[in-house]
Amino acid sequence: MAKKNATARLIHFLVGLFVACLALAVILALAVPIGFYGMAMYLSPTLPSTQEIKTANLEMPLQIYSSDDKLIGQYGNRLSLPVTFDEIPKDLTHAFLAAEDASFFQHSGISIKGLGRAVTEVVTDDDSQTGGSTITMQVAKNYFLSPERTLNRKLTELFLARKIEDELSKNDILTLYVNKIYLGEGAYGIRAAAKKYYSKSLDSLSIAEMAMLAGLPKAPSKYNPVANPTRALTRRNWIIGRMHELGYITKAQHDEAVNSPVGIKLYQEKLDVNMPYLAEMTRATLVERYGEQVMHGGWRVRLTVDSKAQTDAEAAILTGLVAYEHRHGWRGAEANDEPLENFQRYSNMSPAKVTKVNARSFEATLKSGENVTVNWSGMRWARKYISANRIGYYPDNASQVVSKNDIVRVIPTNNGSWQLGQIPEVQGSLVSLNPETGAVNALVGGFDFNHSKFNRALQSWRQPGSTIKPLVYTAALEKGYRPDSIVSDRPIQVGDWKPKNSDERFLGDITLRRGLYLSRNLVSIRLLQAIGISDARNLLDEFGLDKEKLPTTLSLALGAGQATPLQMATAYSTFANGGHRVQPYFIEQIYNYKNELLFQANPLQACALCFNEQLEEVNKTLLEEYNQSLEDETSTTDESTTEDLESDGETEEEATTVADDTIYNAGPQSDRLKAPAVQYIMAKQAPRILKPRVAFEMADILRDVVQRGTAVRAKALGRDDIGGKTGTTNEAKDAWFAGFHPTNATVVWMGFDQPTSMGRREYGGVAALPVWIDFMKAQLEDTPNQWVSINNRSKSKKQQQQIIEMTDDGIVSNAADDDELSDTNQPAKPVKTQTQQRKPTAPEPIENSSISQTQASGNSRSTDGSSQNALSATPVQRMPPMPE
Repeated sequence: MAKKNATARLIHFLVGLFVACLALAVILALAVPIGFYGMAMYLSPTLPSTQEIKTANLEMPLQIYSSDDKLIGQYGNRLSLPVTFDEIPKDLTHAFLAAEDASFFQHSGISIKGLGRAVTEVVTDDDSQTGGSTITMQVAKNYFLSPERTLNRKLTELFLARKIEDELSKNDILTLYVNKIYLGEGAYGIRAAAKKYYSKSLDSLSIAEMAMLAGLPKAPSKYNPVANPTRALTRRNWIIGRMHELGYITKAQHDEAVNSPVGIKLYQEKLDVNMPYLAEMTRATLVERYGEQVMHGGWRVRLTVDSKAQTDAEAAILTGLVAYEHRHGWRGAEANDEPLENFQRYSNMSPAKVTKVNARSFEATLKSGENVTVNWSGMRWARKYISANRIGYYPDNASQVVSKNDIVRVIPTNNGSWQLGQIPEVQGSLVSLNPETGAVNALVGGFDFNHSKFNRALQSWRQPGSTIKPLVYTAALEKGYRPDSIVSDRPIQVGDWKPKNSDERFLGDITLRRGLYLSRNLVSIRLLQAIGISDARNLLDEFGLDKEKLPTTLSLALGAGQATPLQMATAYSTFANGGHRVQPYFIEQIYNYKNELLFQANPLQACALCFNEQLEEVNKTLLEEYNQSLEDETSTTDESTTEDLESDGETEEEATTVADDTIYNAGPQSDRLKAPAVQYIMAKQAPRILKPRVAFEMADILRDVVQRGTAVRAKALGRDDIGGKTGTTNEAKDAWFAGFHPTNATVVWMGFDQPTSMGRREYGGVAALPVWIDFMKAQLEDTPNQWVSINNRSKSKKQQQQIIEMTDDGIVSNAADDDELSDTNQPAKPVKTQTQQRKPTAPEPIENSSISQTQASGNSRSTDGSSQNALSATPVQRMPPMPE
C-alpha cells in the first residue's frame, strides 16, 4: 500500500512538472515574440530609411593636368565605382556567397546557422569559417552603423536587416553590399577592388581573382594579397573549395583556380611631370571652395599652365639659385659619418657620402648604391663662404673642400659627369601671365616643394623696390606728364630724410624717360610729390597691389610697401596689353570622371572685341581638330589590330604588351582625362585703367630700360620687343626683375625668407634678371616680333575710380566730367589680387553650353550603372580666386 502511494505521488509530481514546463514553454513562446515585437517597436523610430541607400557615390582621386594634358598631381586614395546587379559576373556573386553567406537567397536577413558558426569560430579559434553576419546585416552595418561592438548596435543591426529585407529585393541588397564593402588598399566595392588589385574590369577577372576579392571583406588587412600573400592565398583556395562544394564551379575549374598564382597587378598611377607647387595650389583652391570631398570626387582639372613652360621656369629658378651659391661660396658638408638614408633628395641634388678623396677629385656613394666621381671641374667653384660680402680663395685640392664620410650634394651634368652642389639658403620665385587674359603660364614657388612648401609666388610679401617705379611714373603720365618732361635729379631733403641715388651721384635736370630707365630715386620722389601720394596709391590699387600694404609717405616711390610676385606680374600685364587690368587665374576646365564638363573659364579679356571676332572660326577649328584626332585614334587602333592578327614575327615583348593592354583594361591609363572638344563662348571686356597713350608710353620707356638702362643684359635675347624694370631693396634684401613681351608678363624675385642681405652686389640685374632671360629665351623662341599698340584695339574707355572723402565742408567726390573718363557701360572696378583669407563667390551659370551631347558622350567613360557623383559644380564663367 505504501509502495502504491509512493508511485502515485511520483506520477503526480511528474505530471505537475510536465504541466509546469508546458506552461513555461507557452509563456516563453508568447513572451519571445512579444518581447521581440516590443523591442522592434522601441527601435523602429530610430531606424534610418532604406531609401537613403538606394545609390552609392562614385569616389576616385582628384587628378590635375597641365594645359597639354600631362598629369602633374593626384590627391586622394579612395576608390568606389558602383555597379548594377546585371554588371556583377555570376561567378563573382557565387564567390561572395561561398565566402560570406551561402544561404543568402533563402534566409530573411538573419541566419541562425550563421550565428551558430560565428560562436563556434570564437570557441574553437577556427579561422576557416565564414562570419556570423549575413550579407543583409553587413549592408545594415556598412551603410548606417558604426563598427562599435555593443548590444544596442547589434540589436539595431538585426532589426535593420529585417527592415531592409522587407523593403528591398535580394538583388538590390547584394548590389548594395558589393558596392559598399571595404576591400583594402582604399578600394570600396568590387569594381574598385578589381581595378586596384588587378587593373582589370569585372568581366576580365578569373575565378581565382574573384575568390581572392571575396576573401577580403572578413579582414581586408589580414587577407590582403599585397601585404600577406601567403595568408591571402590560403583563404582564396578555401573559398574556391567552397564554390566547388556548393556546386558553383566544376572540378576542372576548381583545379585550375587553385593552381593559379596570386597574380597581383596593382593600380599604380604615375605622374607625367611632378609639379607640386601648382598641384597643391589647385588642391587648396578646390578644397576651400567645395570642401575636402573634392579629393575623392573623380574630378579631372586642367590648368592654364603648359608643362614645358613650367619646366623651363623651374629650371631657370634652379640655375639662378645655384649661380648665387657659386658666387657666395661653399658652406661645407651637411654632415659627417651619418646614415645616408637620413637625407632626402631635393630638386636635382642627390645626397652622397664621400668614400675617397683624391688630389683633384673625390668619390662618393649615392643612396641607390651607385658610385660617382666628382672631378675638379665640378668642384673648383667651392671657395669658402665667409659672409654675404666675402668669400675665400679658390681651393688648390679636393681635401680643402670635402673629407671622407662627408654627406654632400651632387648634381648630374649634361655631359654625364657630376658636380658638387649645396642646398640653397636663398630662395626664388617666378610668375608668368598671359597679359591678354591673366592666365598663368608658369609659376614657381621656391627651390623645391619638398624642401619648403611655402609658395613665395603667392604668399611672400616683399618690398618691390624699384619695380614699383613704373607704376608711380604711370600715375604721373596720367596726370599730364610726358616722357620728355624735365624732372630734377638734384639732392632733396624731406624733414630729416635725405634720400640718394644708388650710385650717390646727381644728374641735374633730366627727362622723365631717362629718370626711369636709369632708375633715379630722386626723380621718382619728386614725381610722387607732384602727383600726390593718395592718387598714386589709388592707381597702384587698380594695378592689383594691396593699398593697405602701401605706405602713405614718399618712400612709396622707392618701393617701401609690400607686394607679392603675383601682384607685380598682374601690374606689369597692364603695360603689355595696352592698359587693361586682367585678373590672374590658373584653372581652365574641370571635368568629372565621365569626362563631362563641369567648369570652363571665361576670363575678362584685354581685347574682348578681338577675341569675339575670331570666336566662330576658333571653335570650328578646335572641333575639326578634335574630330580628326578621334579618327586618327580609331584608324591607329584598327591598323594595330590588323597588324597584330597578321604578324607572325612579333617579339615576345611586343606580344606581351598587346596582351597586357587587352587583359589589364582598367589600369591608370583608362582613367586619364579624355576631354571633349573645347568650345569657347563670348568673352567680356576687362576694365581699362590706363589711357592707351599712357600704356604705350610707359611700355616704350620700359623697353629703353632693356636697350640702354639697368636691364641692358636682356639684350642678349636679341629682341627689341621686350621691356621691364629691375628692382633692388636696401642692402639687397630683395632682388627683382619684372619684364614683359606683348604675349607674356613675367616677374622674378630672389631673396632670403627672413629678409637679410644677399650681398652688396646682388642687384636685380645680377640675381633676378638672368633667371628672367633664361625663361623668356625659351618662351619667345618662335614668337614673331611685335609690340604694344598705341591704338585702342578693344574700343574701351578708361574707367573712373570714384573717391569720396569726408571733409568739414561735407562729402567731396572726384567724379570728373571728362568724356574719356565717364563711361556708364564699363565694367566695375577690377578685383584686387589679394592673398588674405577670403571666401570665393558662388559659381555663375554658363550662358550657353559649350559641348554638344554628341561630343560629351563620345569620350565619356562607361557609367557602369553608377549614380551621378554627389559632388558636382555648375559650369561658370569666372574662375575660382588664386589660393592663399
